[in-house]
Amino acid sequence: MSQPARVFAAIIALLTFVALGVQFAATAQENPDHSAFETAWRLARFYTILTNLLVAVTFLRIASSGRMARPAWLGGVTLWIAITGVVYHLLLASPWEGLGLSGIADVGLHTVTPILVVLFWLVAAPKHGLRFTTALSWLLWPLAYVAYALLRGQLEGIYPYFFVDPTRIGWGGVLRWSGMLCAGFTAAGGLQVGIARLLR
Repeated sequence: MSQPARVFAAIIALLTFVALGVQFAATAQENPDHSAFETAWRLARFYTILTNLLVAVTFLRIASSGRMARPAWLGGVTLWIAITGVVYHLLLASPWEGLGLSGIADVGLHTVTPILVVLFWLVAAPKHGLRFTTALSWLLWPLAYVAYALLRGQLEGIYPYFFVDPTRIGWGGVLRWSGMLCAGFTAAGGLQVGIARLLR
């Protein structure tokens, strides 16, 4: 891979790890009685945190090894983090009430990292071998997350998002939202595969 692409990957890894660290600090500040493990476990229920962690580890490996990740994996990571930003800004974002640690983390995790990863994929990532079946395989991560979030919710009584909270919207609502999100992932993945073929 080219040196500029390797530097770009290092920047993405660094900024994503910084944003995760800021979010950890903000959560610890809001819950001073929690241990570091409890803070990490609390954050680990969120799709945003887990997906940003996948991004950070993936791009750290790219930058440190000088080898590009496989097209299917890098395409999936790009889709997952892009959807993270879109869903946050469309469904979850609330009016910004000042620049605290949480505000800085939100910008990093939901805006900066998704934009940088999409740009990296467009200009530097390998795109050969991507098919619609590949896009279907990209559903495995969000589906696994929904199952994980529901299981943790059942055990702990806390659900990270309204669309996986049966106590708020019922199990029928969870199924409807899960179906809509899967349809969104599938459509976006199909579009991504089409873009890959054009750019390739």
